[in-house]
Amino acid sequence: MAILGAVLGDILGSQYEFDRPKDLDWKNVPLIDTDGIGFTDDSVMALAIKKALDEGIDLVDTMVDIGRHYPYCGYGGKFYYWIHDIFHKPYGSWGNGSAMRVAYVGEYYENYDKMQEMAAKTAAVSHDHPEGIKGAVVTATCIWMAKHGKSKQEIYDYVLGEYPADIYPFSIDKDLEYLREHYVWTEKCSDTVPAAMRCFYESTDYESFIRNIFSFECDSDTFGAIAGGVAEEFYHGFGYIDAEGIVKKYLSDELKDILF
Repeated sequence: MAILGAVLGDILGSQYEFDRPKDLDWKNVPLIDTDGIGFTDDSVMALAIKKALDEGIDLVDTMVDIGRHYPYCGYGGKFYYWIHDIFHKPYGSWGNGSAMRVAYVGEYYENYDKMQEMAAKTAAVSHDHPEGIKGAVVTATCIWMAKHGKSKQEIYDYVLGEYPADIYPFSIDKDLEYLREHYVWTEKCSDTVPAAMRCFYESTDYESFIRNIFSFECDSDTFGAIAGGVAEEFYHGFGYIDAEGIVKKYLSDELKDILF
């Protein structure tokens, strides 16, 4: 379940979104090591999209309805206004909110074209800047590729094609050693998506993927939500990590019902 991988990535990453110690022993620290852990807007919106697709109901209405139940889960200012406004119009965002919520689309659709079309749609309701739409499409496509047996190199090549190294400063060609030294915390899809996919690319299992995220300052919950679905599909699960137990502990009853 890519959606489970994304939600788990959000929860585990939430610990260090803003309060990552500079001397964090990211190779050995327990996966759950702080009190500042929980689901964020990443999981809320990802599960709202899941509910809309599973039940065949209106996407925007579902995102607004579910979103209003969790007013303090970490929305950006403009998206908070989008949820609570009377009219839910797109506002030209290039932020990573479009990529963090799209995991289920890559899992749900077998047809490649329909998957990409729906990924773009889930972005465009709010994040209709070309980079916002691209971030959602690339994320869903990487999940779809992992689910359909594509290699890491094929996924890497696809992401590099979408985020060429001569245009994007944190393209997937920048290795983790580089990111640990140079990455700057940002909400841009164009920075977040390829860097998150690099965390997956250099992993060997789901745990090492999470530890790669822990290894430098970044929007860590969103990194987990964006590439967590890719890691889950590629590695066919979570190894020894009790993914269901963790998410059931931290999700609300409503969100658990949607997920499971």
